Amino acid sequence: MSSPENPLTSSSIEQELTLHRKEINRLDAEIVQLLNERIRHALGIGEIKIRNGQEIYAPHRERDVFDRVKSLNQGPMKDESLCAIYREVMSAALSLQKTLVVAYLGPEATFTHQAALKRFGTSLTYIPQRTVADVFTEVGKGRADYGVAPVENSTEGIVNNTLDMLVDTHLKIVAQIMMPIRQCLIGRCRRDQVKRVYSHPQALAQCRFWIQRSLSHVEIMETSSTARAAELTSKDPEGAALASSMAAETYDLDILEDNVQDSQANCTRFLVLGRQCPPRTGKDRSSLMISVPDRVGSLFKALEPFTRHKVNMTRIESRPNKRKAWEYYFFLDIEGHTEDTEVALAIDELEHLGAYVKILGSYPESEWL
Repeated sequence: MSSPENPLTSSSIEQELTLHRKEINRLDAEIVQLLNERIRHALGIGEIKIRNGQEIYAPHRERDVFDRVKSLNQGPMKDESLCAIYREVMSAALSLQKTLVVAYLGPEATFTHQAALKRFGTSLTYIPQRTVADVFTEVGKGRADYGVAPVENSTEGIVNNTLDMLVDTHLKIVAQIMMPIRQCLIGRCRRDQVKRVYSHPQALAQCRFWIQRSLSHVEIMETSSTARAAELTSKDPEGAALASSMAAETYDLDILEDNVQDSQANCTRFLVLGRQCPPRTGKDRSSLMISVPDRVGSLFKALEPFTRHKVNMTRIESRPNKRKAWEYYFFLDIEGHTEDTEVALAIDELEHLGAYVKILGSYPESEWL
């Protein structure tokens, strides 16, 4: 090792660099060979699944892979960096097994697009949709294999359009994506030159107090999406948008200020929609829709089976029944899989009480992306 008193000569430095580079080249050759060997096994699994009518994408298996590689990681690489690499490895394998198409609430560079990429990687085919209903339609008609749509924001609450679409669809929730939302002020002018701010109403609401403090003089322009806001800003020399850093990159805009959302805990939950629920993993969540008779105490009685069977309910949300005035659907999230004994018993008991129960999906609990 060199020291300040005995610095390495130029030739010694070059020798050390050469040794490291040769070792990297050797390891790269091994990594490439092993990656292709891994892909071949993944293709074999895909062929078996296709022959037996099973879905190629397996969120439960995906989580097992991430958990395993993190347990093997001894550094210096961070777990999240290692998982990002494996995300792309699995994405490449999926794309070779079948041309998988993912519909998402667009346009390109929305937060939903970002969530879809984080879940599926960059190797699949993505098709942006104008509305949540269009996402459901594309998957329902088989033009897309999976769909991604927002369902809940931690500060602004539920996305009603998504809940409404779950009422009539035959699709299942096969996975969820929990993603922190970082809103940025993006544009091409200086911040003190901004006269108009474009964004989606939800993004504006998430930054309400920041706008009042920092840009109280500007005109607010509501748009259909944060990506559309970025597109309009790219054509307005005195405009700025509240959108993602991905939107800034996509539309060649500067980030004038980062993290401008009022809550630093701001996050959005997205649903992945497909045709088959994945099997139980032991750490799952189930989403249900129930409708109860219009009688005193009927909702209270409907929730009792979950208490009796020690099934933890993590969320309940009501939405009007659009077919009958003053009646409501209730959307529940519970811990566990519908294949779990206690969950199945609670649902069976609920149906015997006269409630209508629709299983929207059972899927692995997800970590933050």
